[in-house]
Amino acid sequence: MLADVYEYSEVMENYLLEMEKIKTFRKEQISQAIVEMCRVLRIAKVQVEYYYSPQDEVEHKAVVDVFFEEGEADYTRPYKAREVTNGGTITICSMFERKDGPAWDAEDLERVHVFQKSFFAYTGRMRLLDLLDKFTMTDVPLDVRNMRFVMKQIGQMIAQKKVLEFGYCYFNLKSFSLVNERVGRDPATGLMKEYVHRLQNKLAKPGVVGRIGGDNFVVMFLKDNLEIVRSHLHGEVLTYNEETGESLSISAKAGYFLPEIRDIIRTPEDIMDRIGSAMALAKSRKDTDEIFFSEEMERRRTEAKKIENSFPEAIRNNEFKVYYQPKVNLHDYHLVGAEALCRWIRNDHVISPGVFIPVLEQSANVCRLDFYMLEKVCRDIRRWLDDGKEPVRVSFNLSRRHLGDVDLLKHILDIIDGNRVPHEYIEVELTETTTDVEFNDLKKIVNGLHEVGIATSVDDFGTGYSSINLIREVPWNVLKLDKSFLPTAEDDKSYDSTMLRHVIAMAQDMGLECIVEGVETEEHVKLLQDCKCFMAQGFFFDRPMPVLDFEQRLARKNEFFWPKKDC
Repeated sequence: MLADVYEYSEVMENYLLEMEKIKTFRKEQISQAIVEMCRVLRIAKVQVEYYYSPQDEVEHKAVVDVFFEEGEADYTRPYKAREVTNGGTITICSMFERKDGPAWDAEDLERVHVFQKSFFAYTGRMRLLDLLDKFTMTDVPLDVRNMRFVMKQIGQMIAQKKVLEFGYCYFNLKSFSLVNERVGRDPATGLMKEYVHRLQNKLAKPGVVGRIGGDNFVVMFLKDNLEIVRSHLHGEVLTYNEETGESLSISAKAGYFLPEIRDIIRTPEDIMDRIGSAMALAKSRKDTDEIFFSEEMERRRTEAKKIENSFPEAIRNNEFKVYYQPKVNLHDYHLVGAEALCRWIRNDHVISPGVFIPVLEQSANVCRLDFYMLEKVCRDIRRWLDDGKEPVRVSFNLSRRHLGDVDLLKHILDIIDGNRVPHEYIEVELTETTTDVEFNDLKKIVNGLHEVGIATSVDDFGTGYSSINLIREVPWNVLKLDKSFLPTAEDDKSYDSTMLRHVIAMAQDMGLECIVEGVETEEHVKLLQDCKCFMAQGFFFDRPMPVLDFEQRLARKNEFFWPKKDC
């Protein structure tokens, strides 16, 4: 007998106790318990072969794990056991005794047998946990870690007070929809996989790349690896056709956060908020592909949190007010329309849309606000009709956030028809899209509104997906030109109106109404008249005004209007 009965009993008891604690793959404690058992039983090597089907066993296609190896094994006398599951997978566990020393006797073999039987339970549980890890902590298509795993890793670094040793990055692959179009979806997925695997291989452990979804990823990296990450995200050349050697460069927009001791970090979400903010700013900038989170961004983030937290209460208290900015016909200077603009009035203080709209657009809150505004506009129009006033067509802005809503048309019609507002009094303003998916959604909603007689206008023309396709394929009613088409004081005599003239002429040739916003001077008015554009909106005529003031303008809508001195 090789082992003292008391020593064996103690080691086996410890081994079985550790077996009960298994919660993660090859936990350190159970590994040590296995080592102790093998030494007591004079086992030189424990090897497990996994076959996923009987055919794999015939063809010797095994996944082999060695759980213990110490000293010289006697391969002539393996102690083997084979187990087949109901699913057809096969596990073969082989235990080899040490060459130095006497051979196992009957009692030793019985103890090895007991150890081996329990070891099957251990390896089975480990394989199950391995699969569980694969499907819950891994993005299977790309074979990289997912957000759940990365958040868990960050949480561990916070708990171990090591969070300051790392940098964090949120990145989005640039124009990857174009890569899909160029090489096809499956090859594009292969390129994405190679791109992120290259980055993962460059990182020192425990650095990790995780997929958020689509072409969005997050990276946790040791701060010493910052330049490695930056260099990779600036661009990697990948070959997509081995036969022809055709290649392309893939790069990314990125938001970084390098925490310092002054930063308060309690949860992984504190980090995700920061890199998310930096990423959003990077995507909005044309002059750079990367943004590092800063103290100024922290201040803005704190303000954004206040806005987000105040929004539900503000909605309940009707703090958001509709302000109307008139649209004027430049033939006779009559009021012919208005744009509904949102103003947030809290404690008698007006909060600028430039402050709260970008914050709300980061979530579905902007959609809630849009519907709130449409409801207010429809109630005003209904009241004007009931009072015997003749309304003008009112436009309101609809965020691109709505474009993924398959029931968007129904939601809009429910509000308009619920207030019994004739469709000719409503115009929906939408900005240009930036992706092919958004473009298809935009086309669908504009077609739906067109069919029910609701006018639509395209805002910020010339900055998005494809301006020519936008007005050629979508049945717009109005083309709204930004004030950037107009000369500024700095332009002086260097201004060239050629672009403005051509855009206006093109729009009118296609049957679109054309309106220019940001009209601020008499020179602007004369320029538009020269260019045959007779719809204008801007401070030259009126600033956005509260509903009661606008109603006074509405009562005089057919009167000749020229700007007041205080406008």
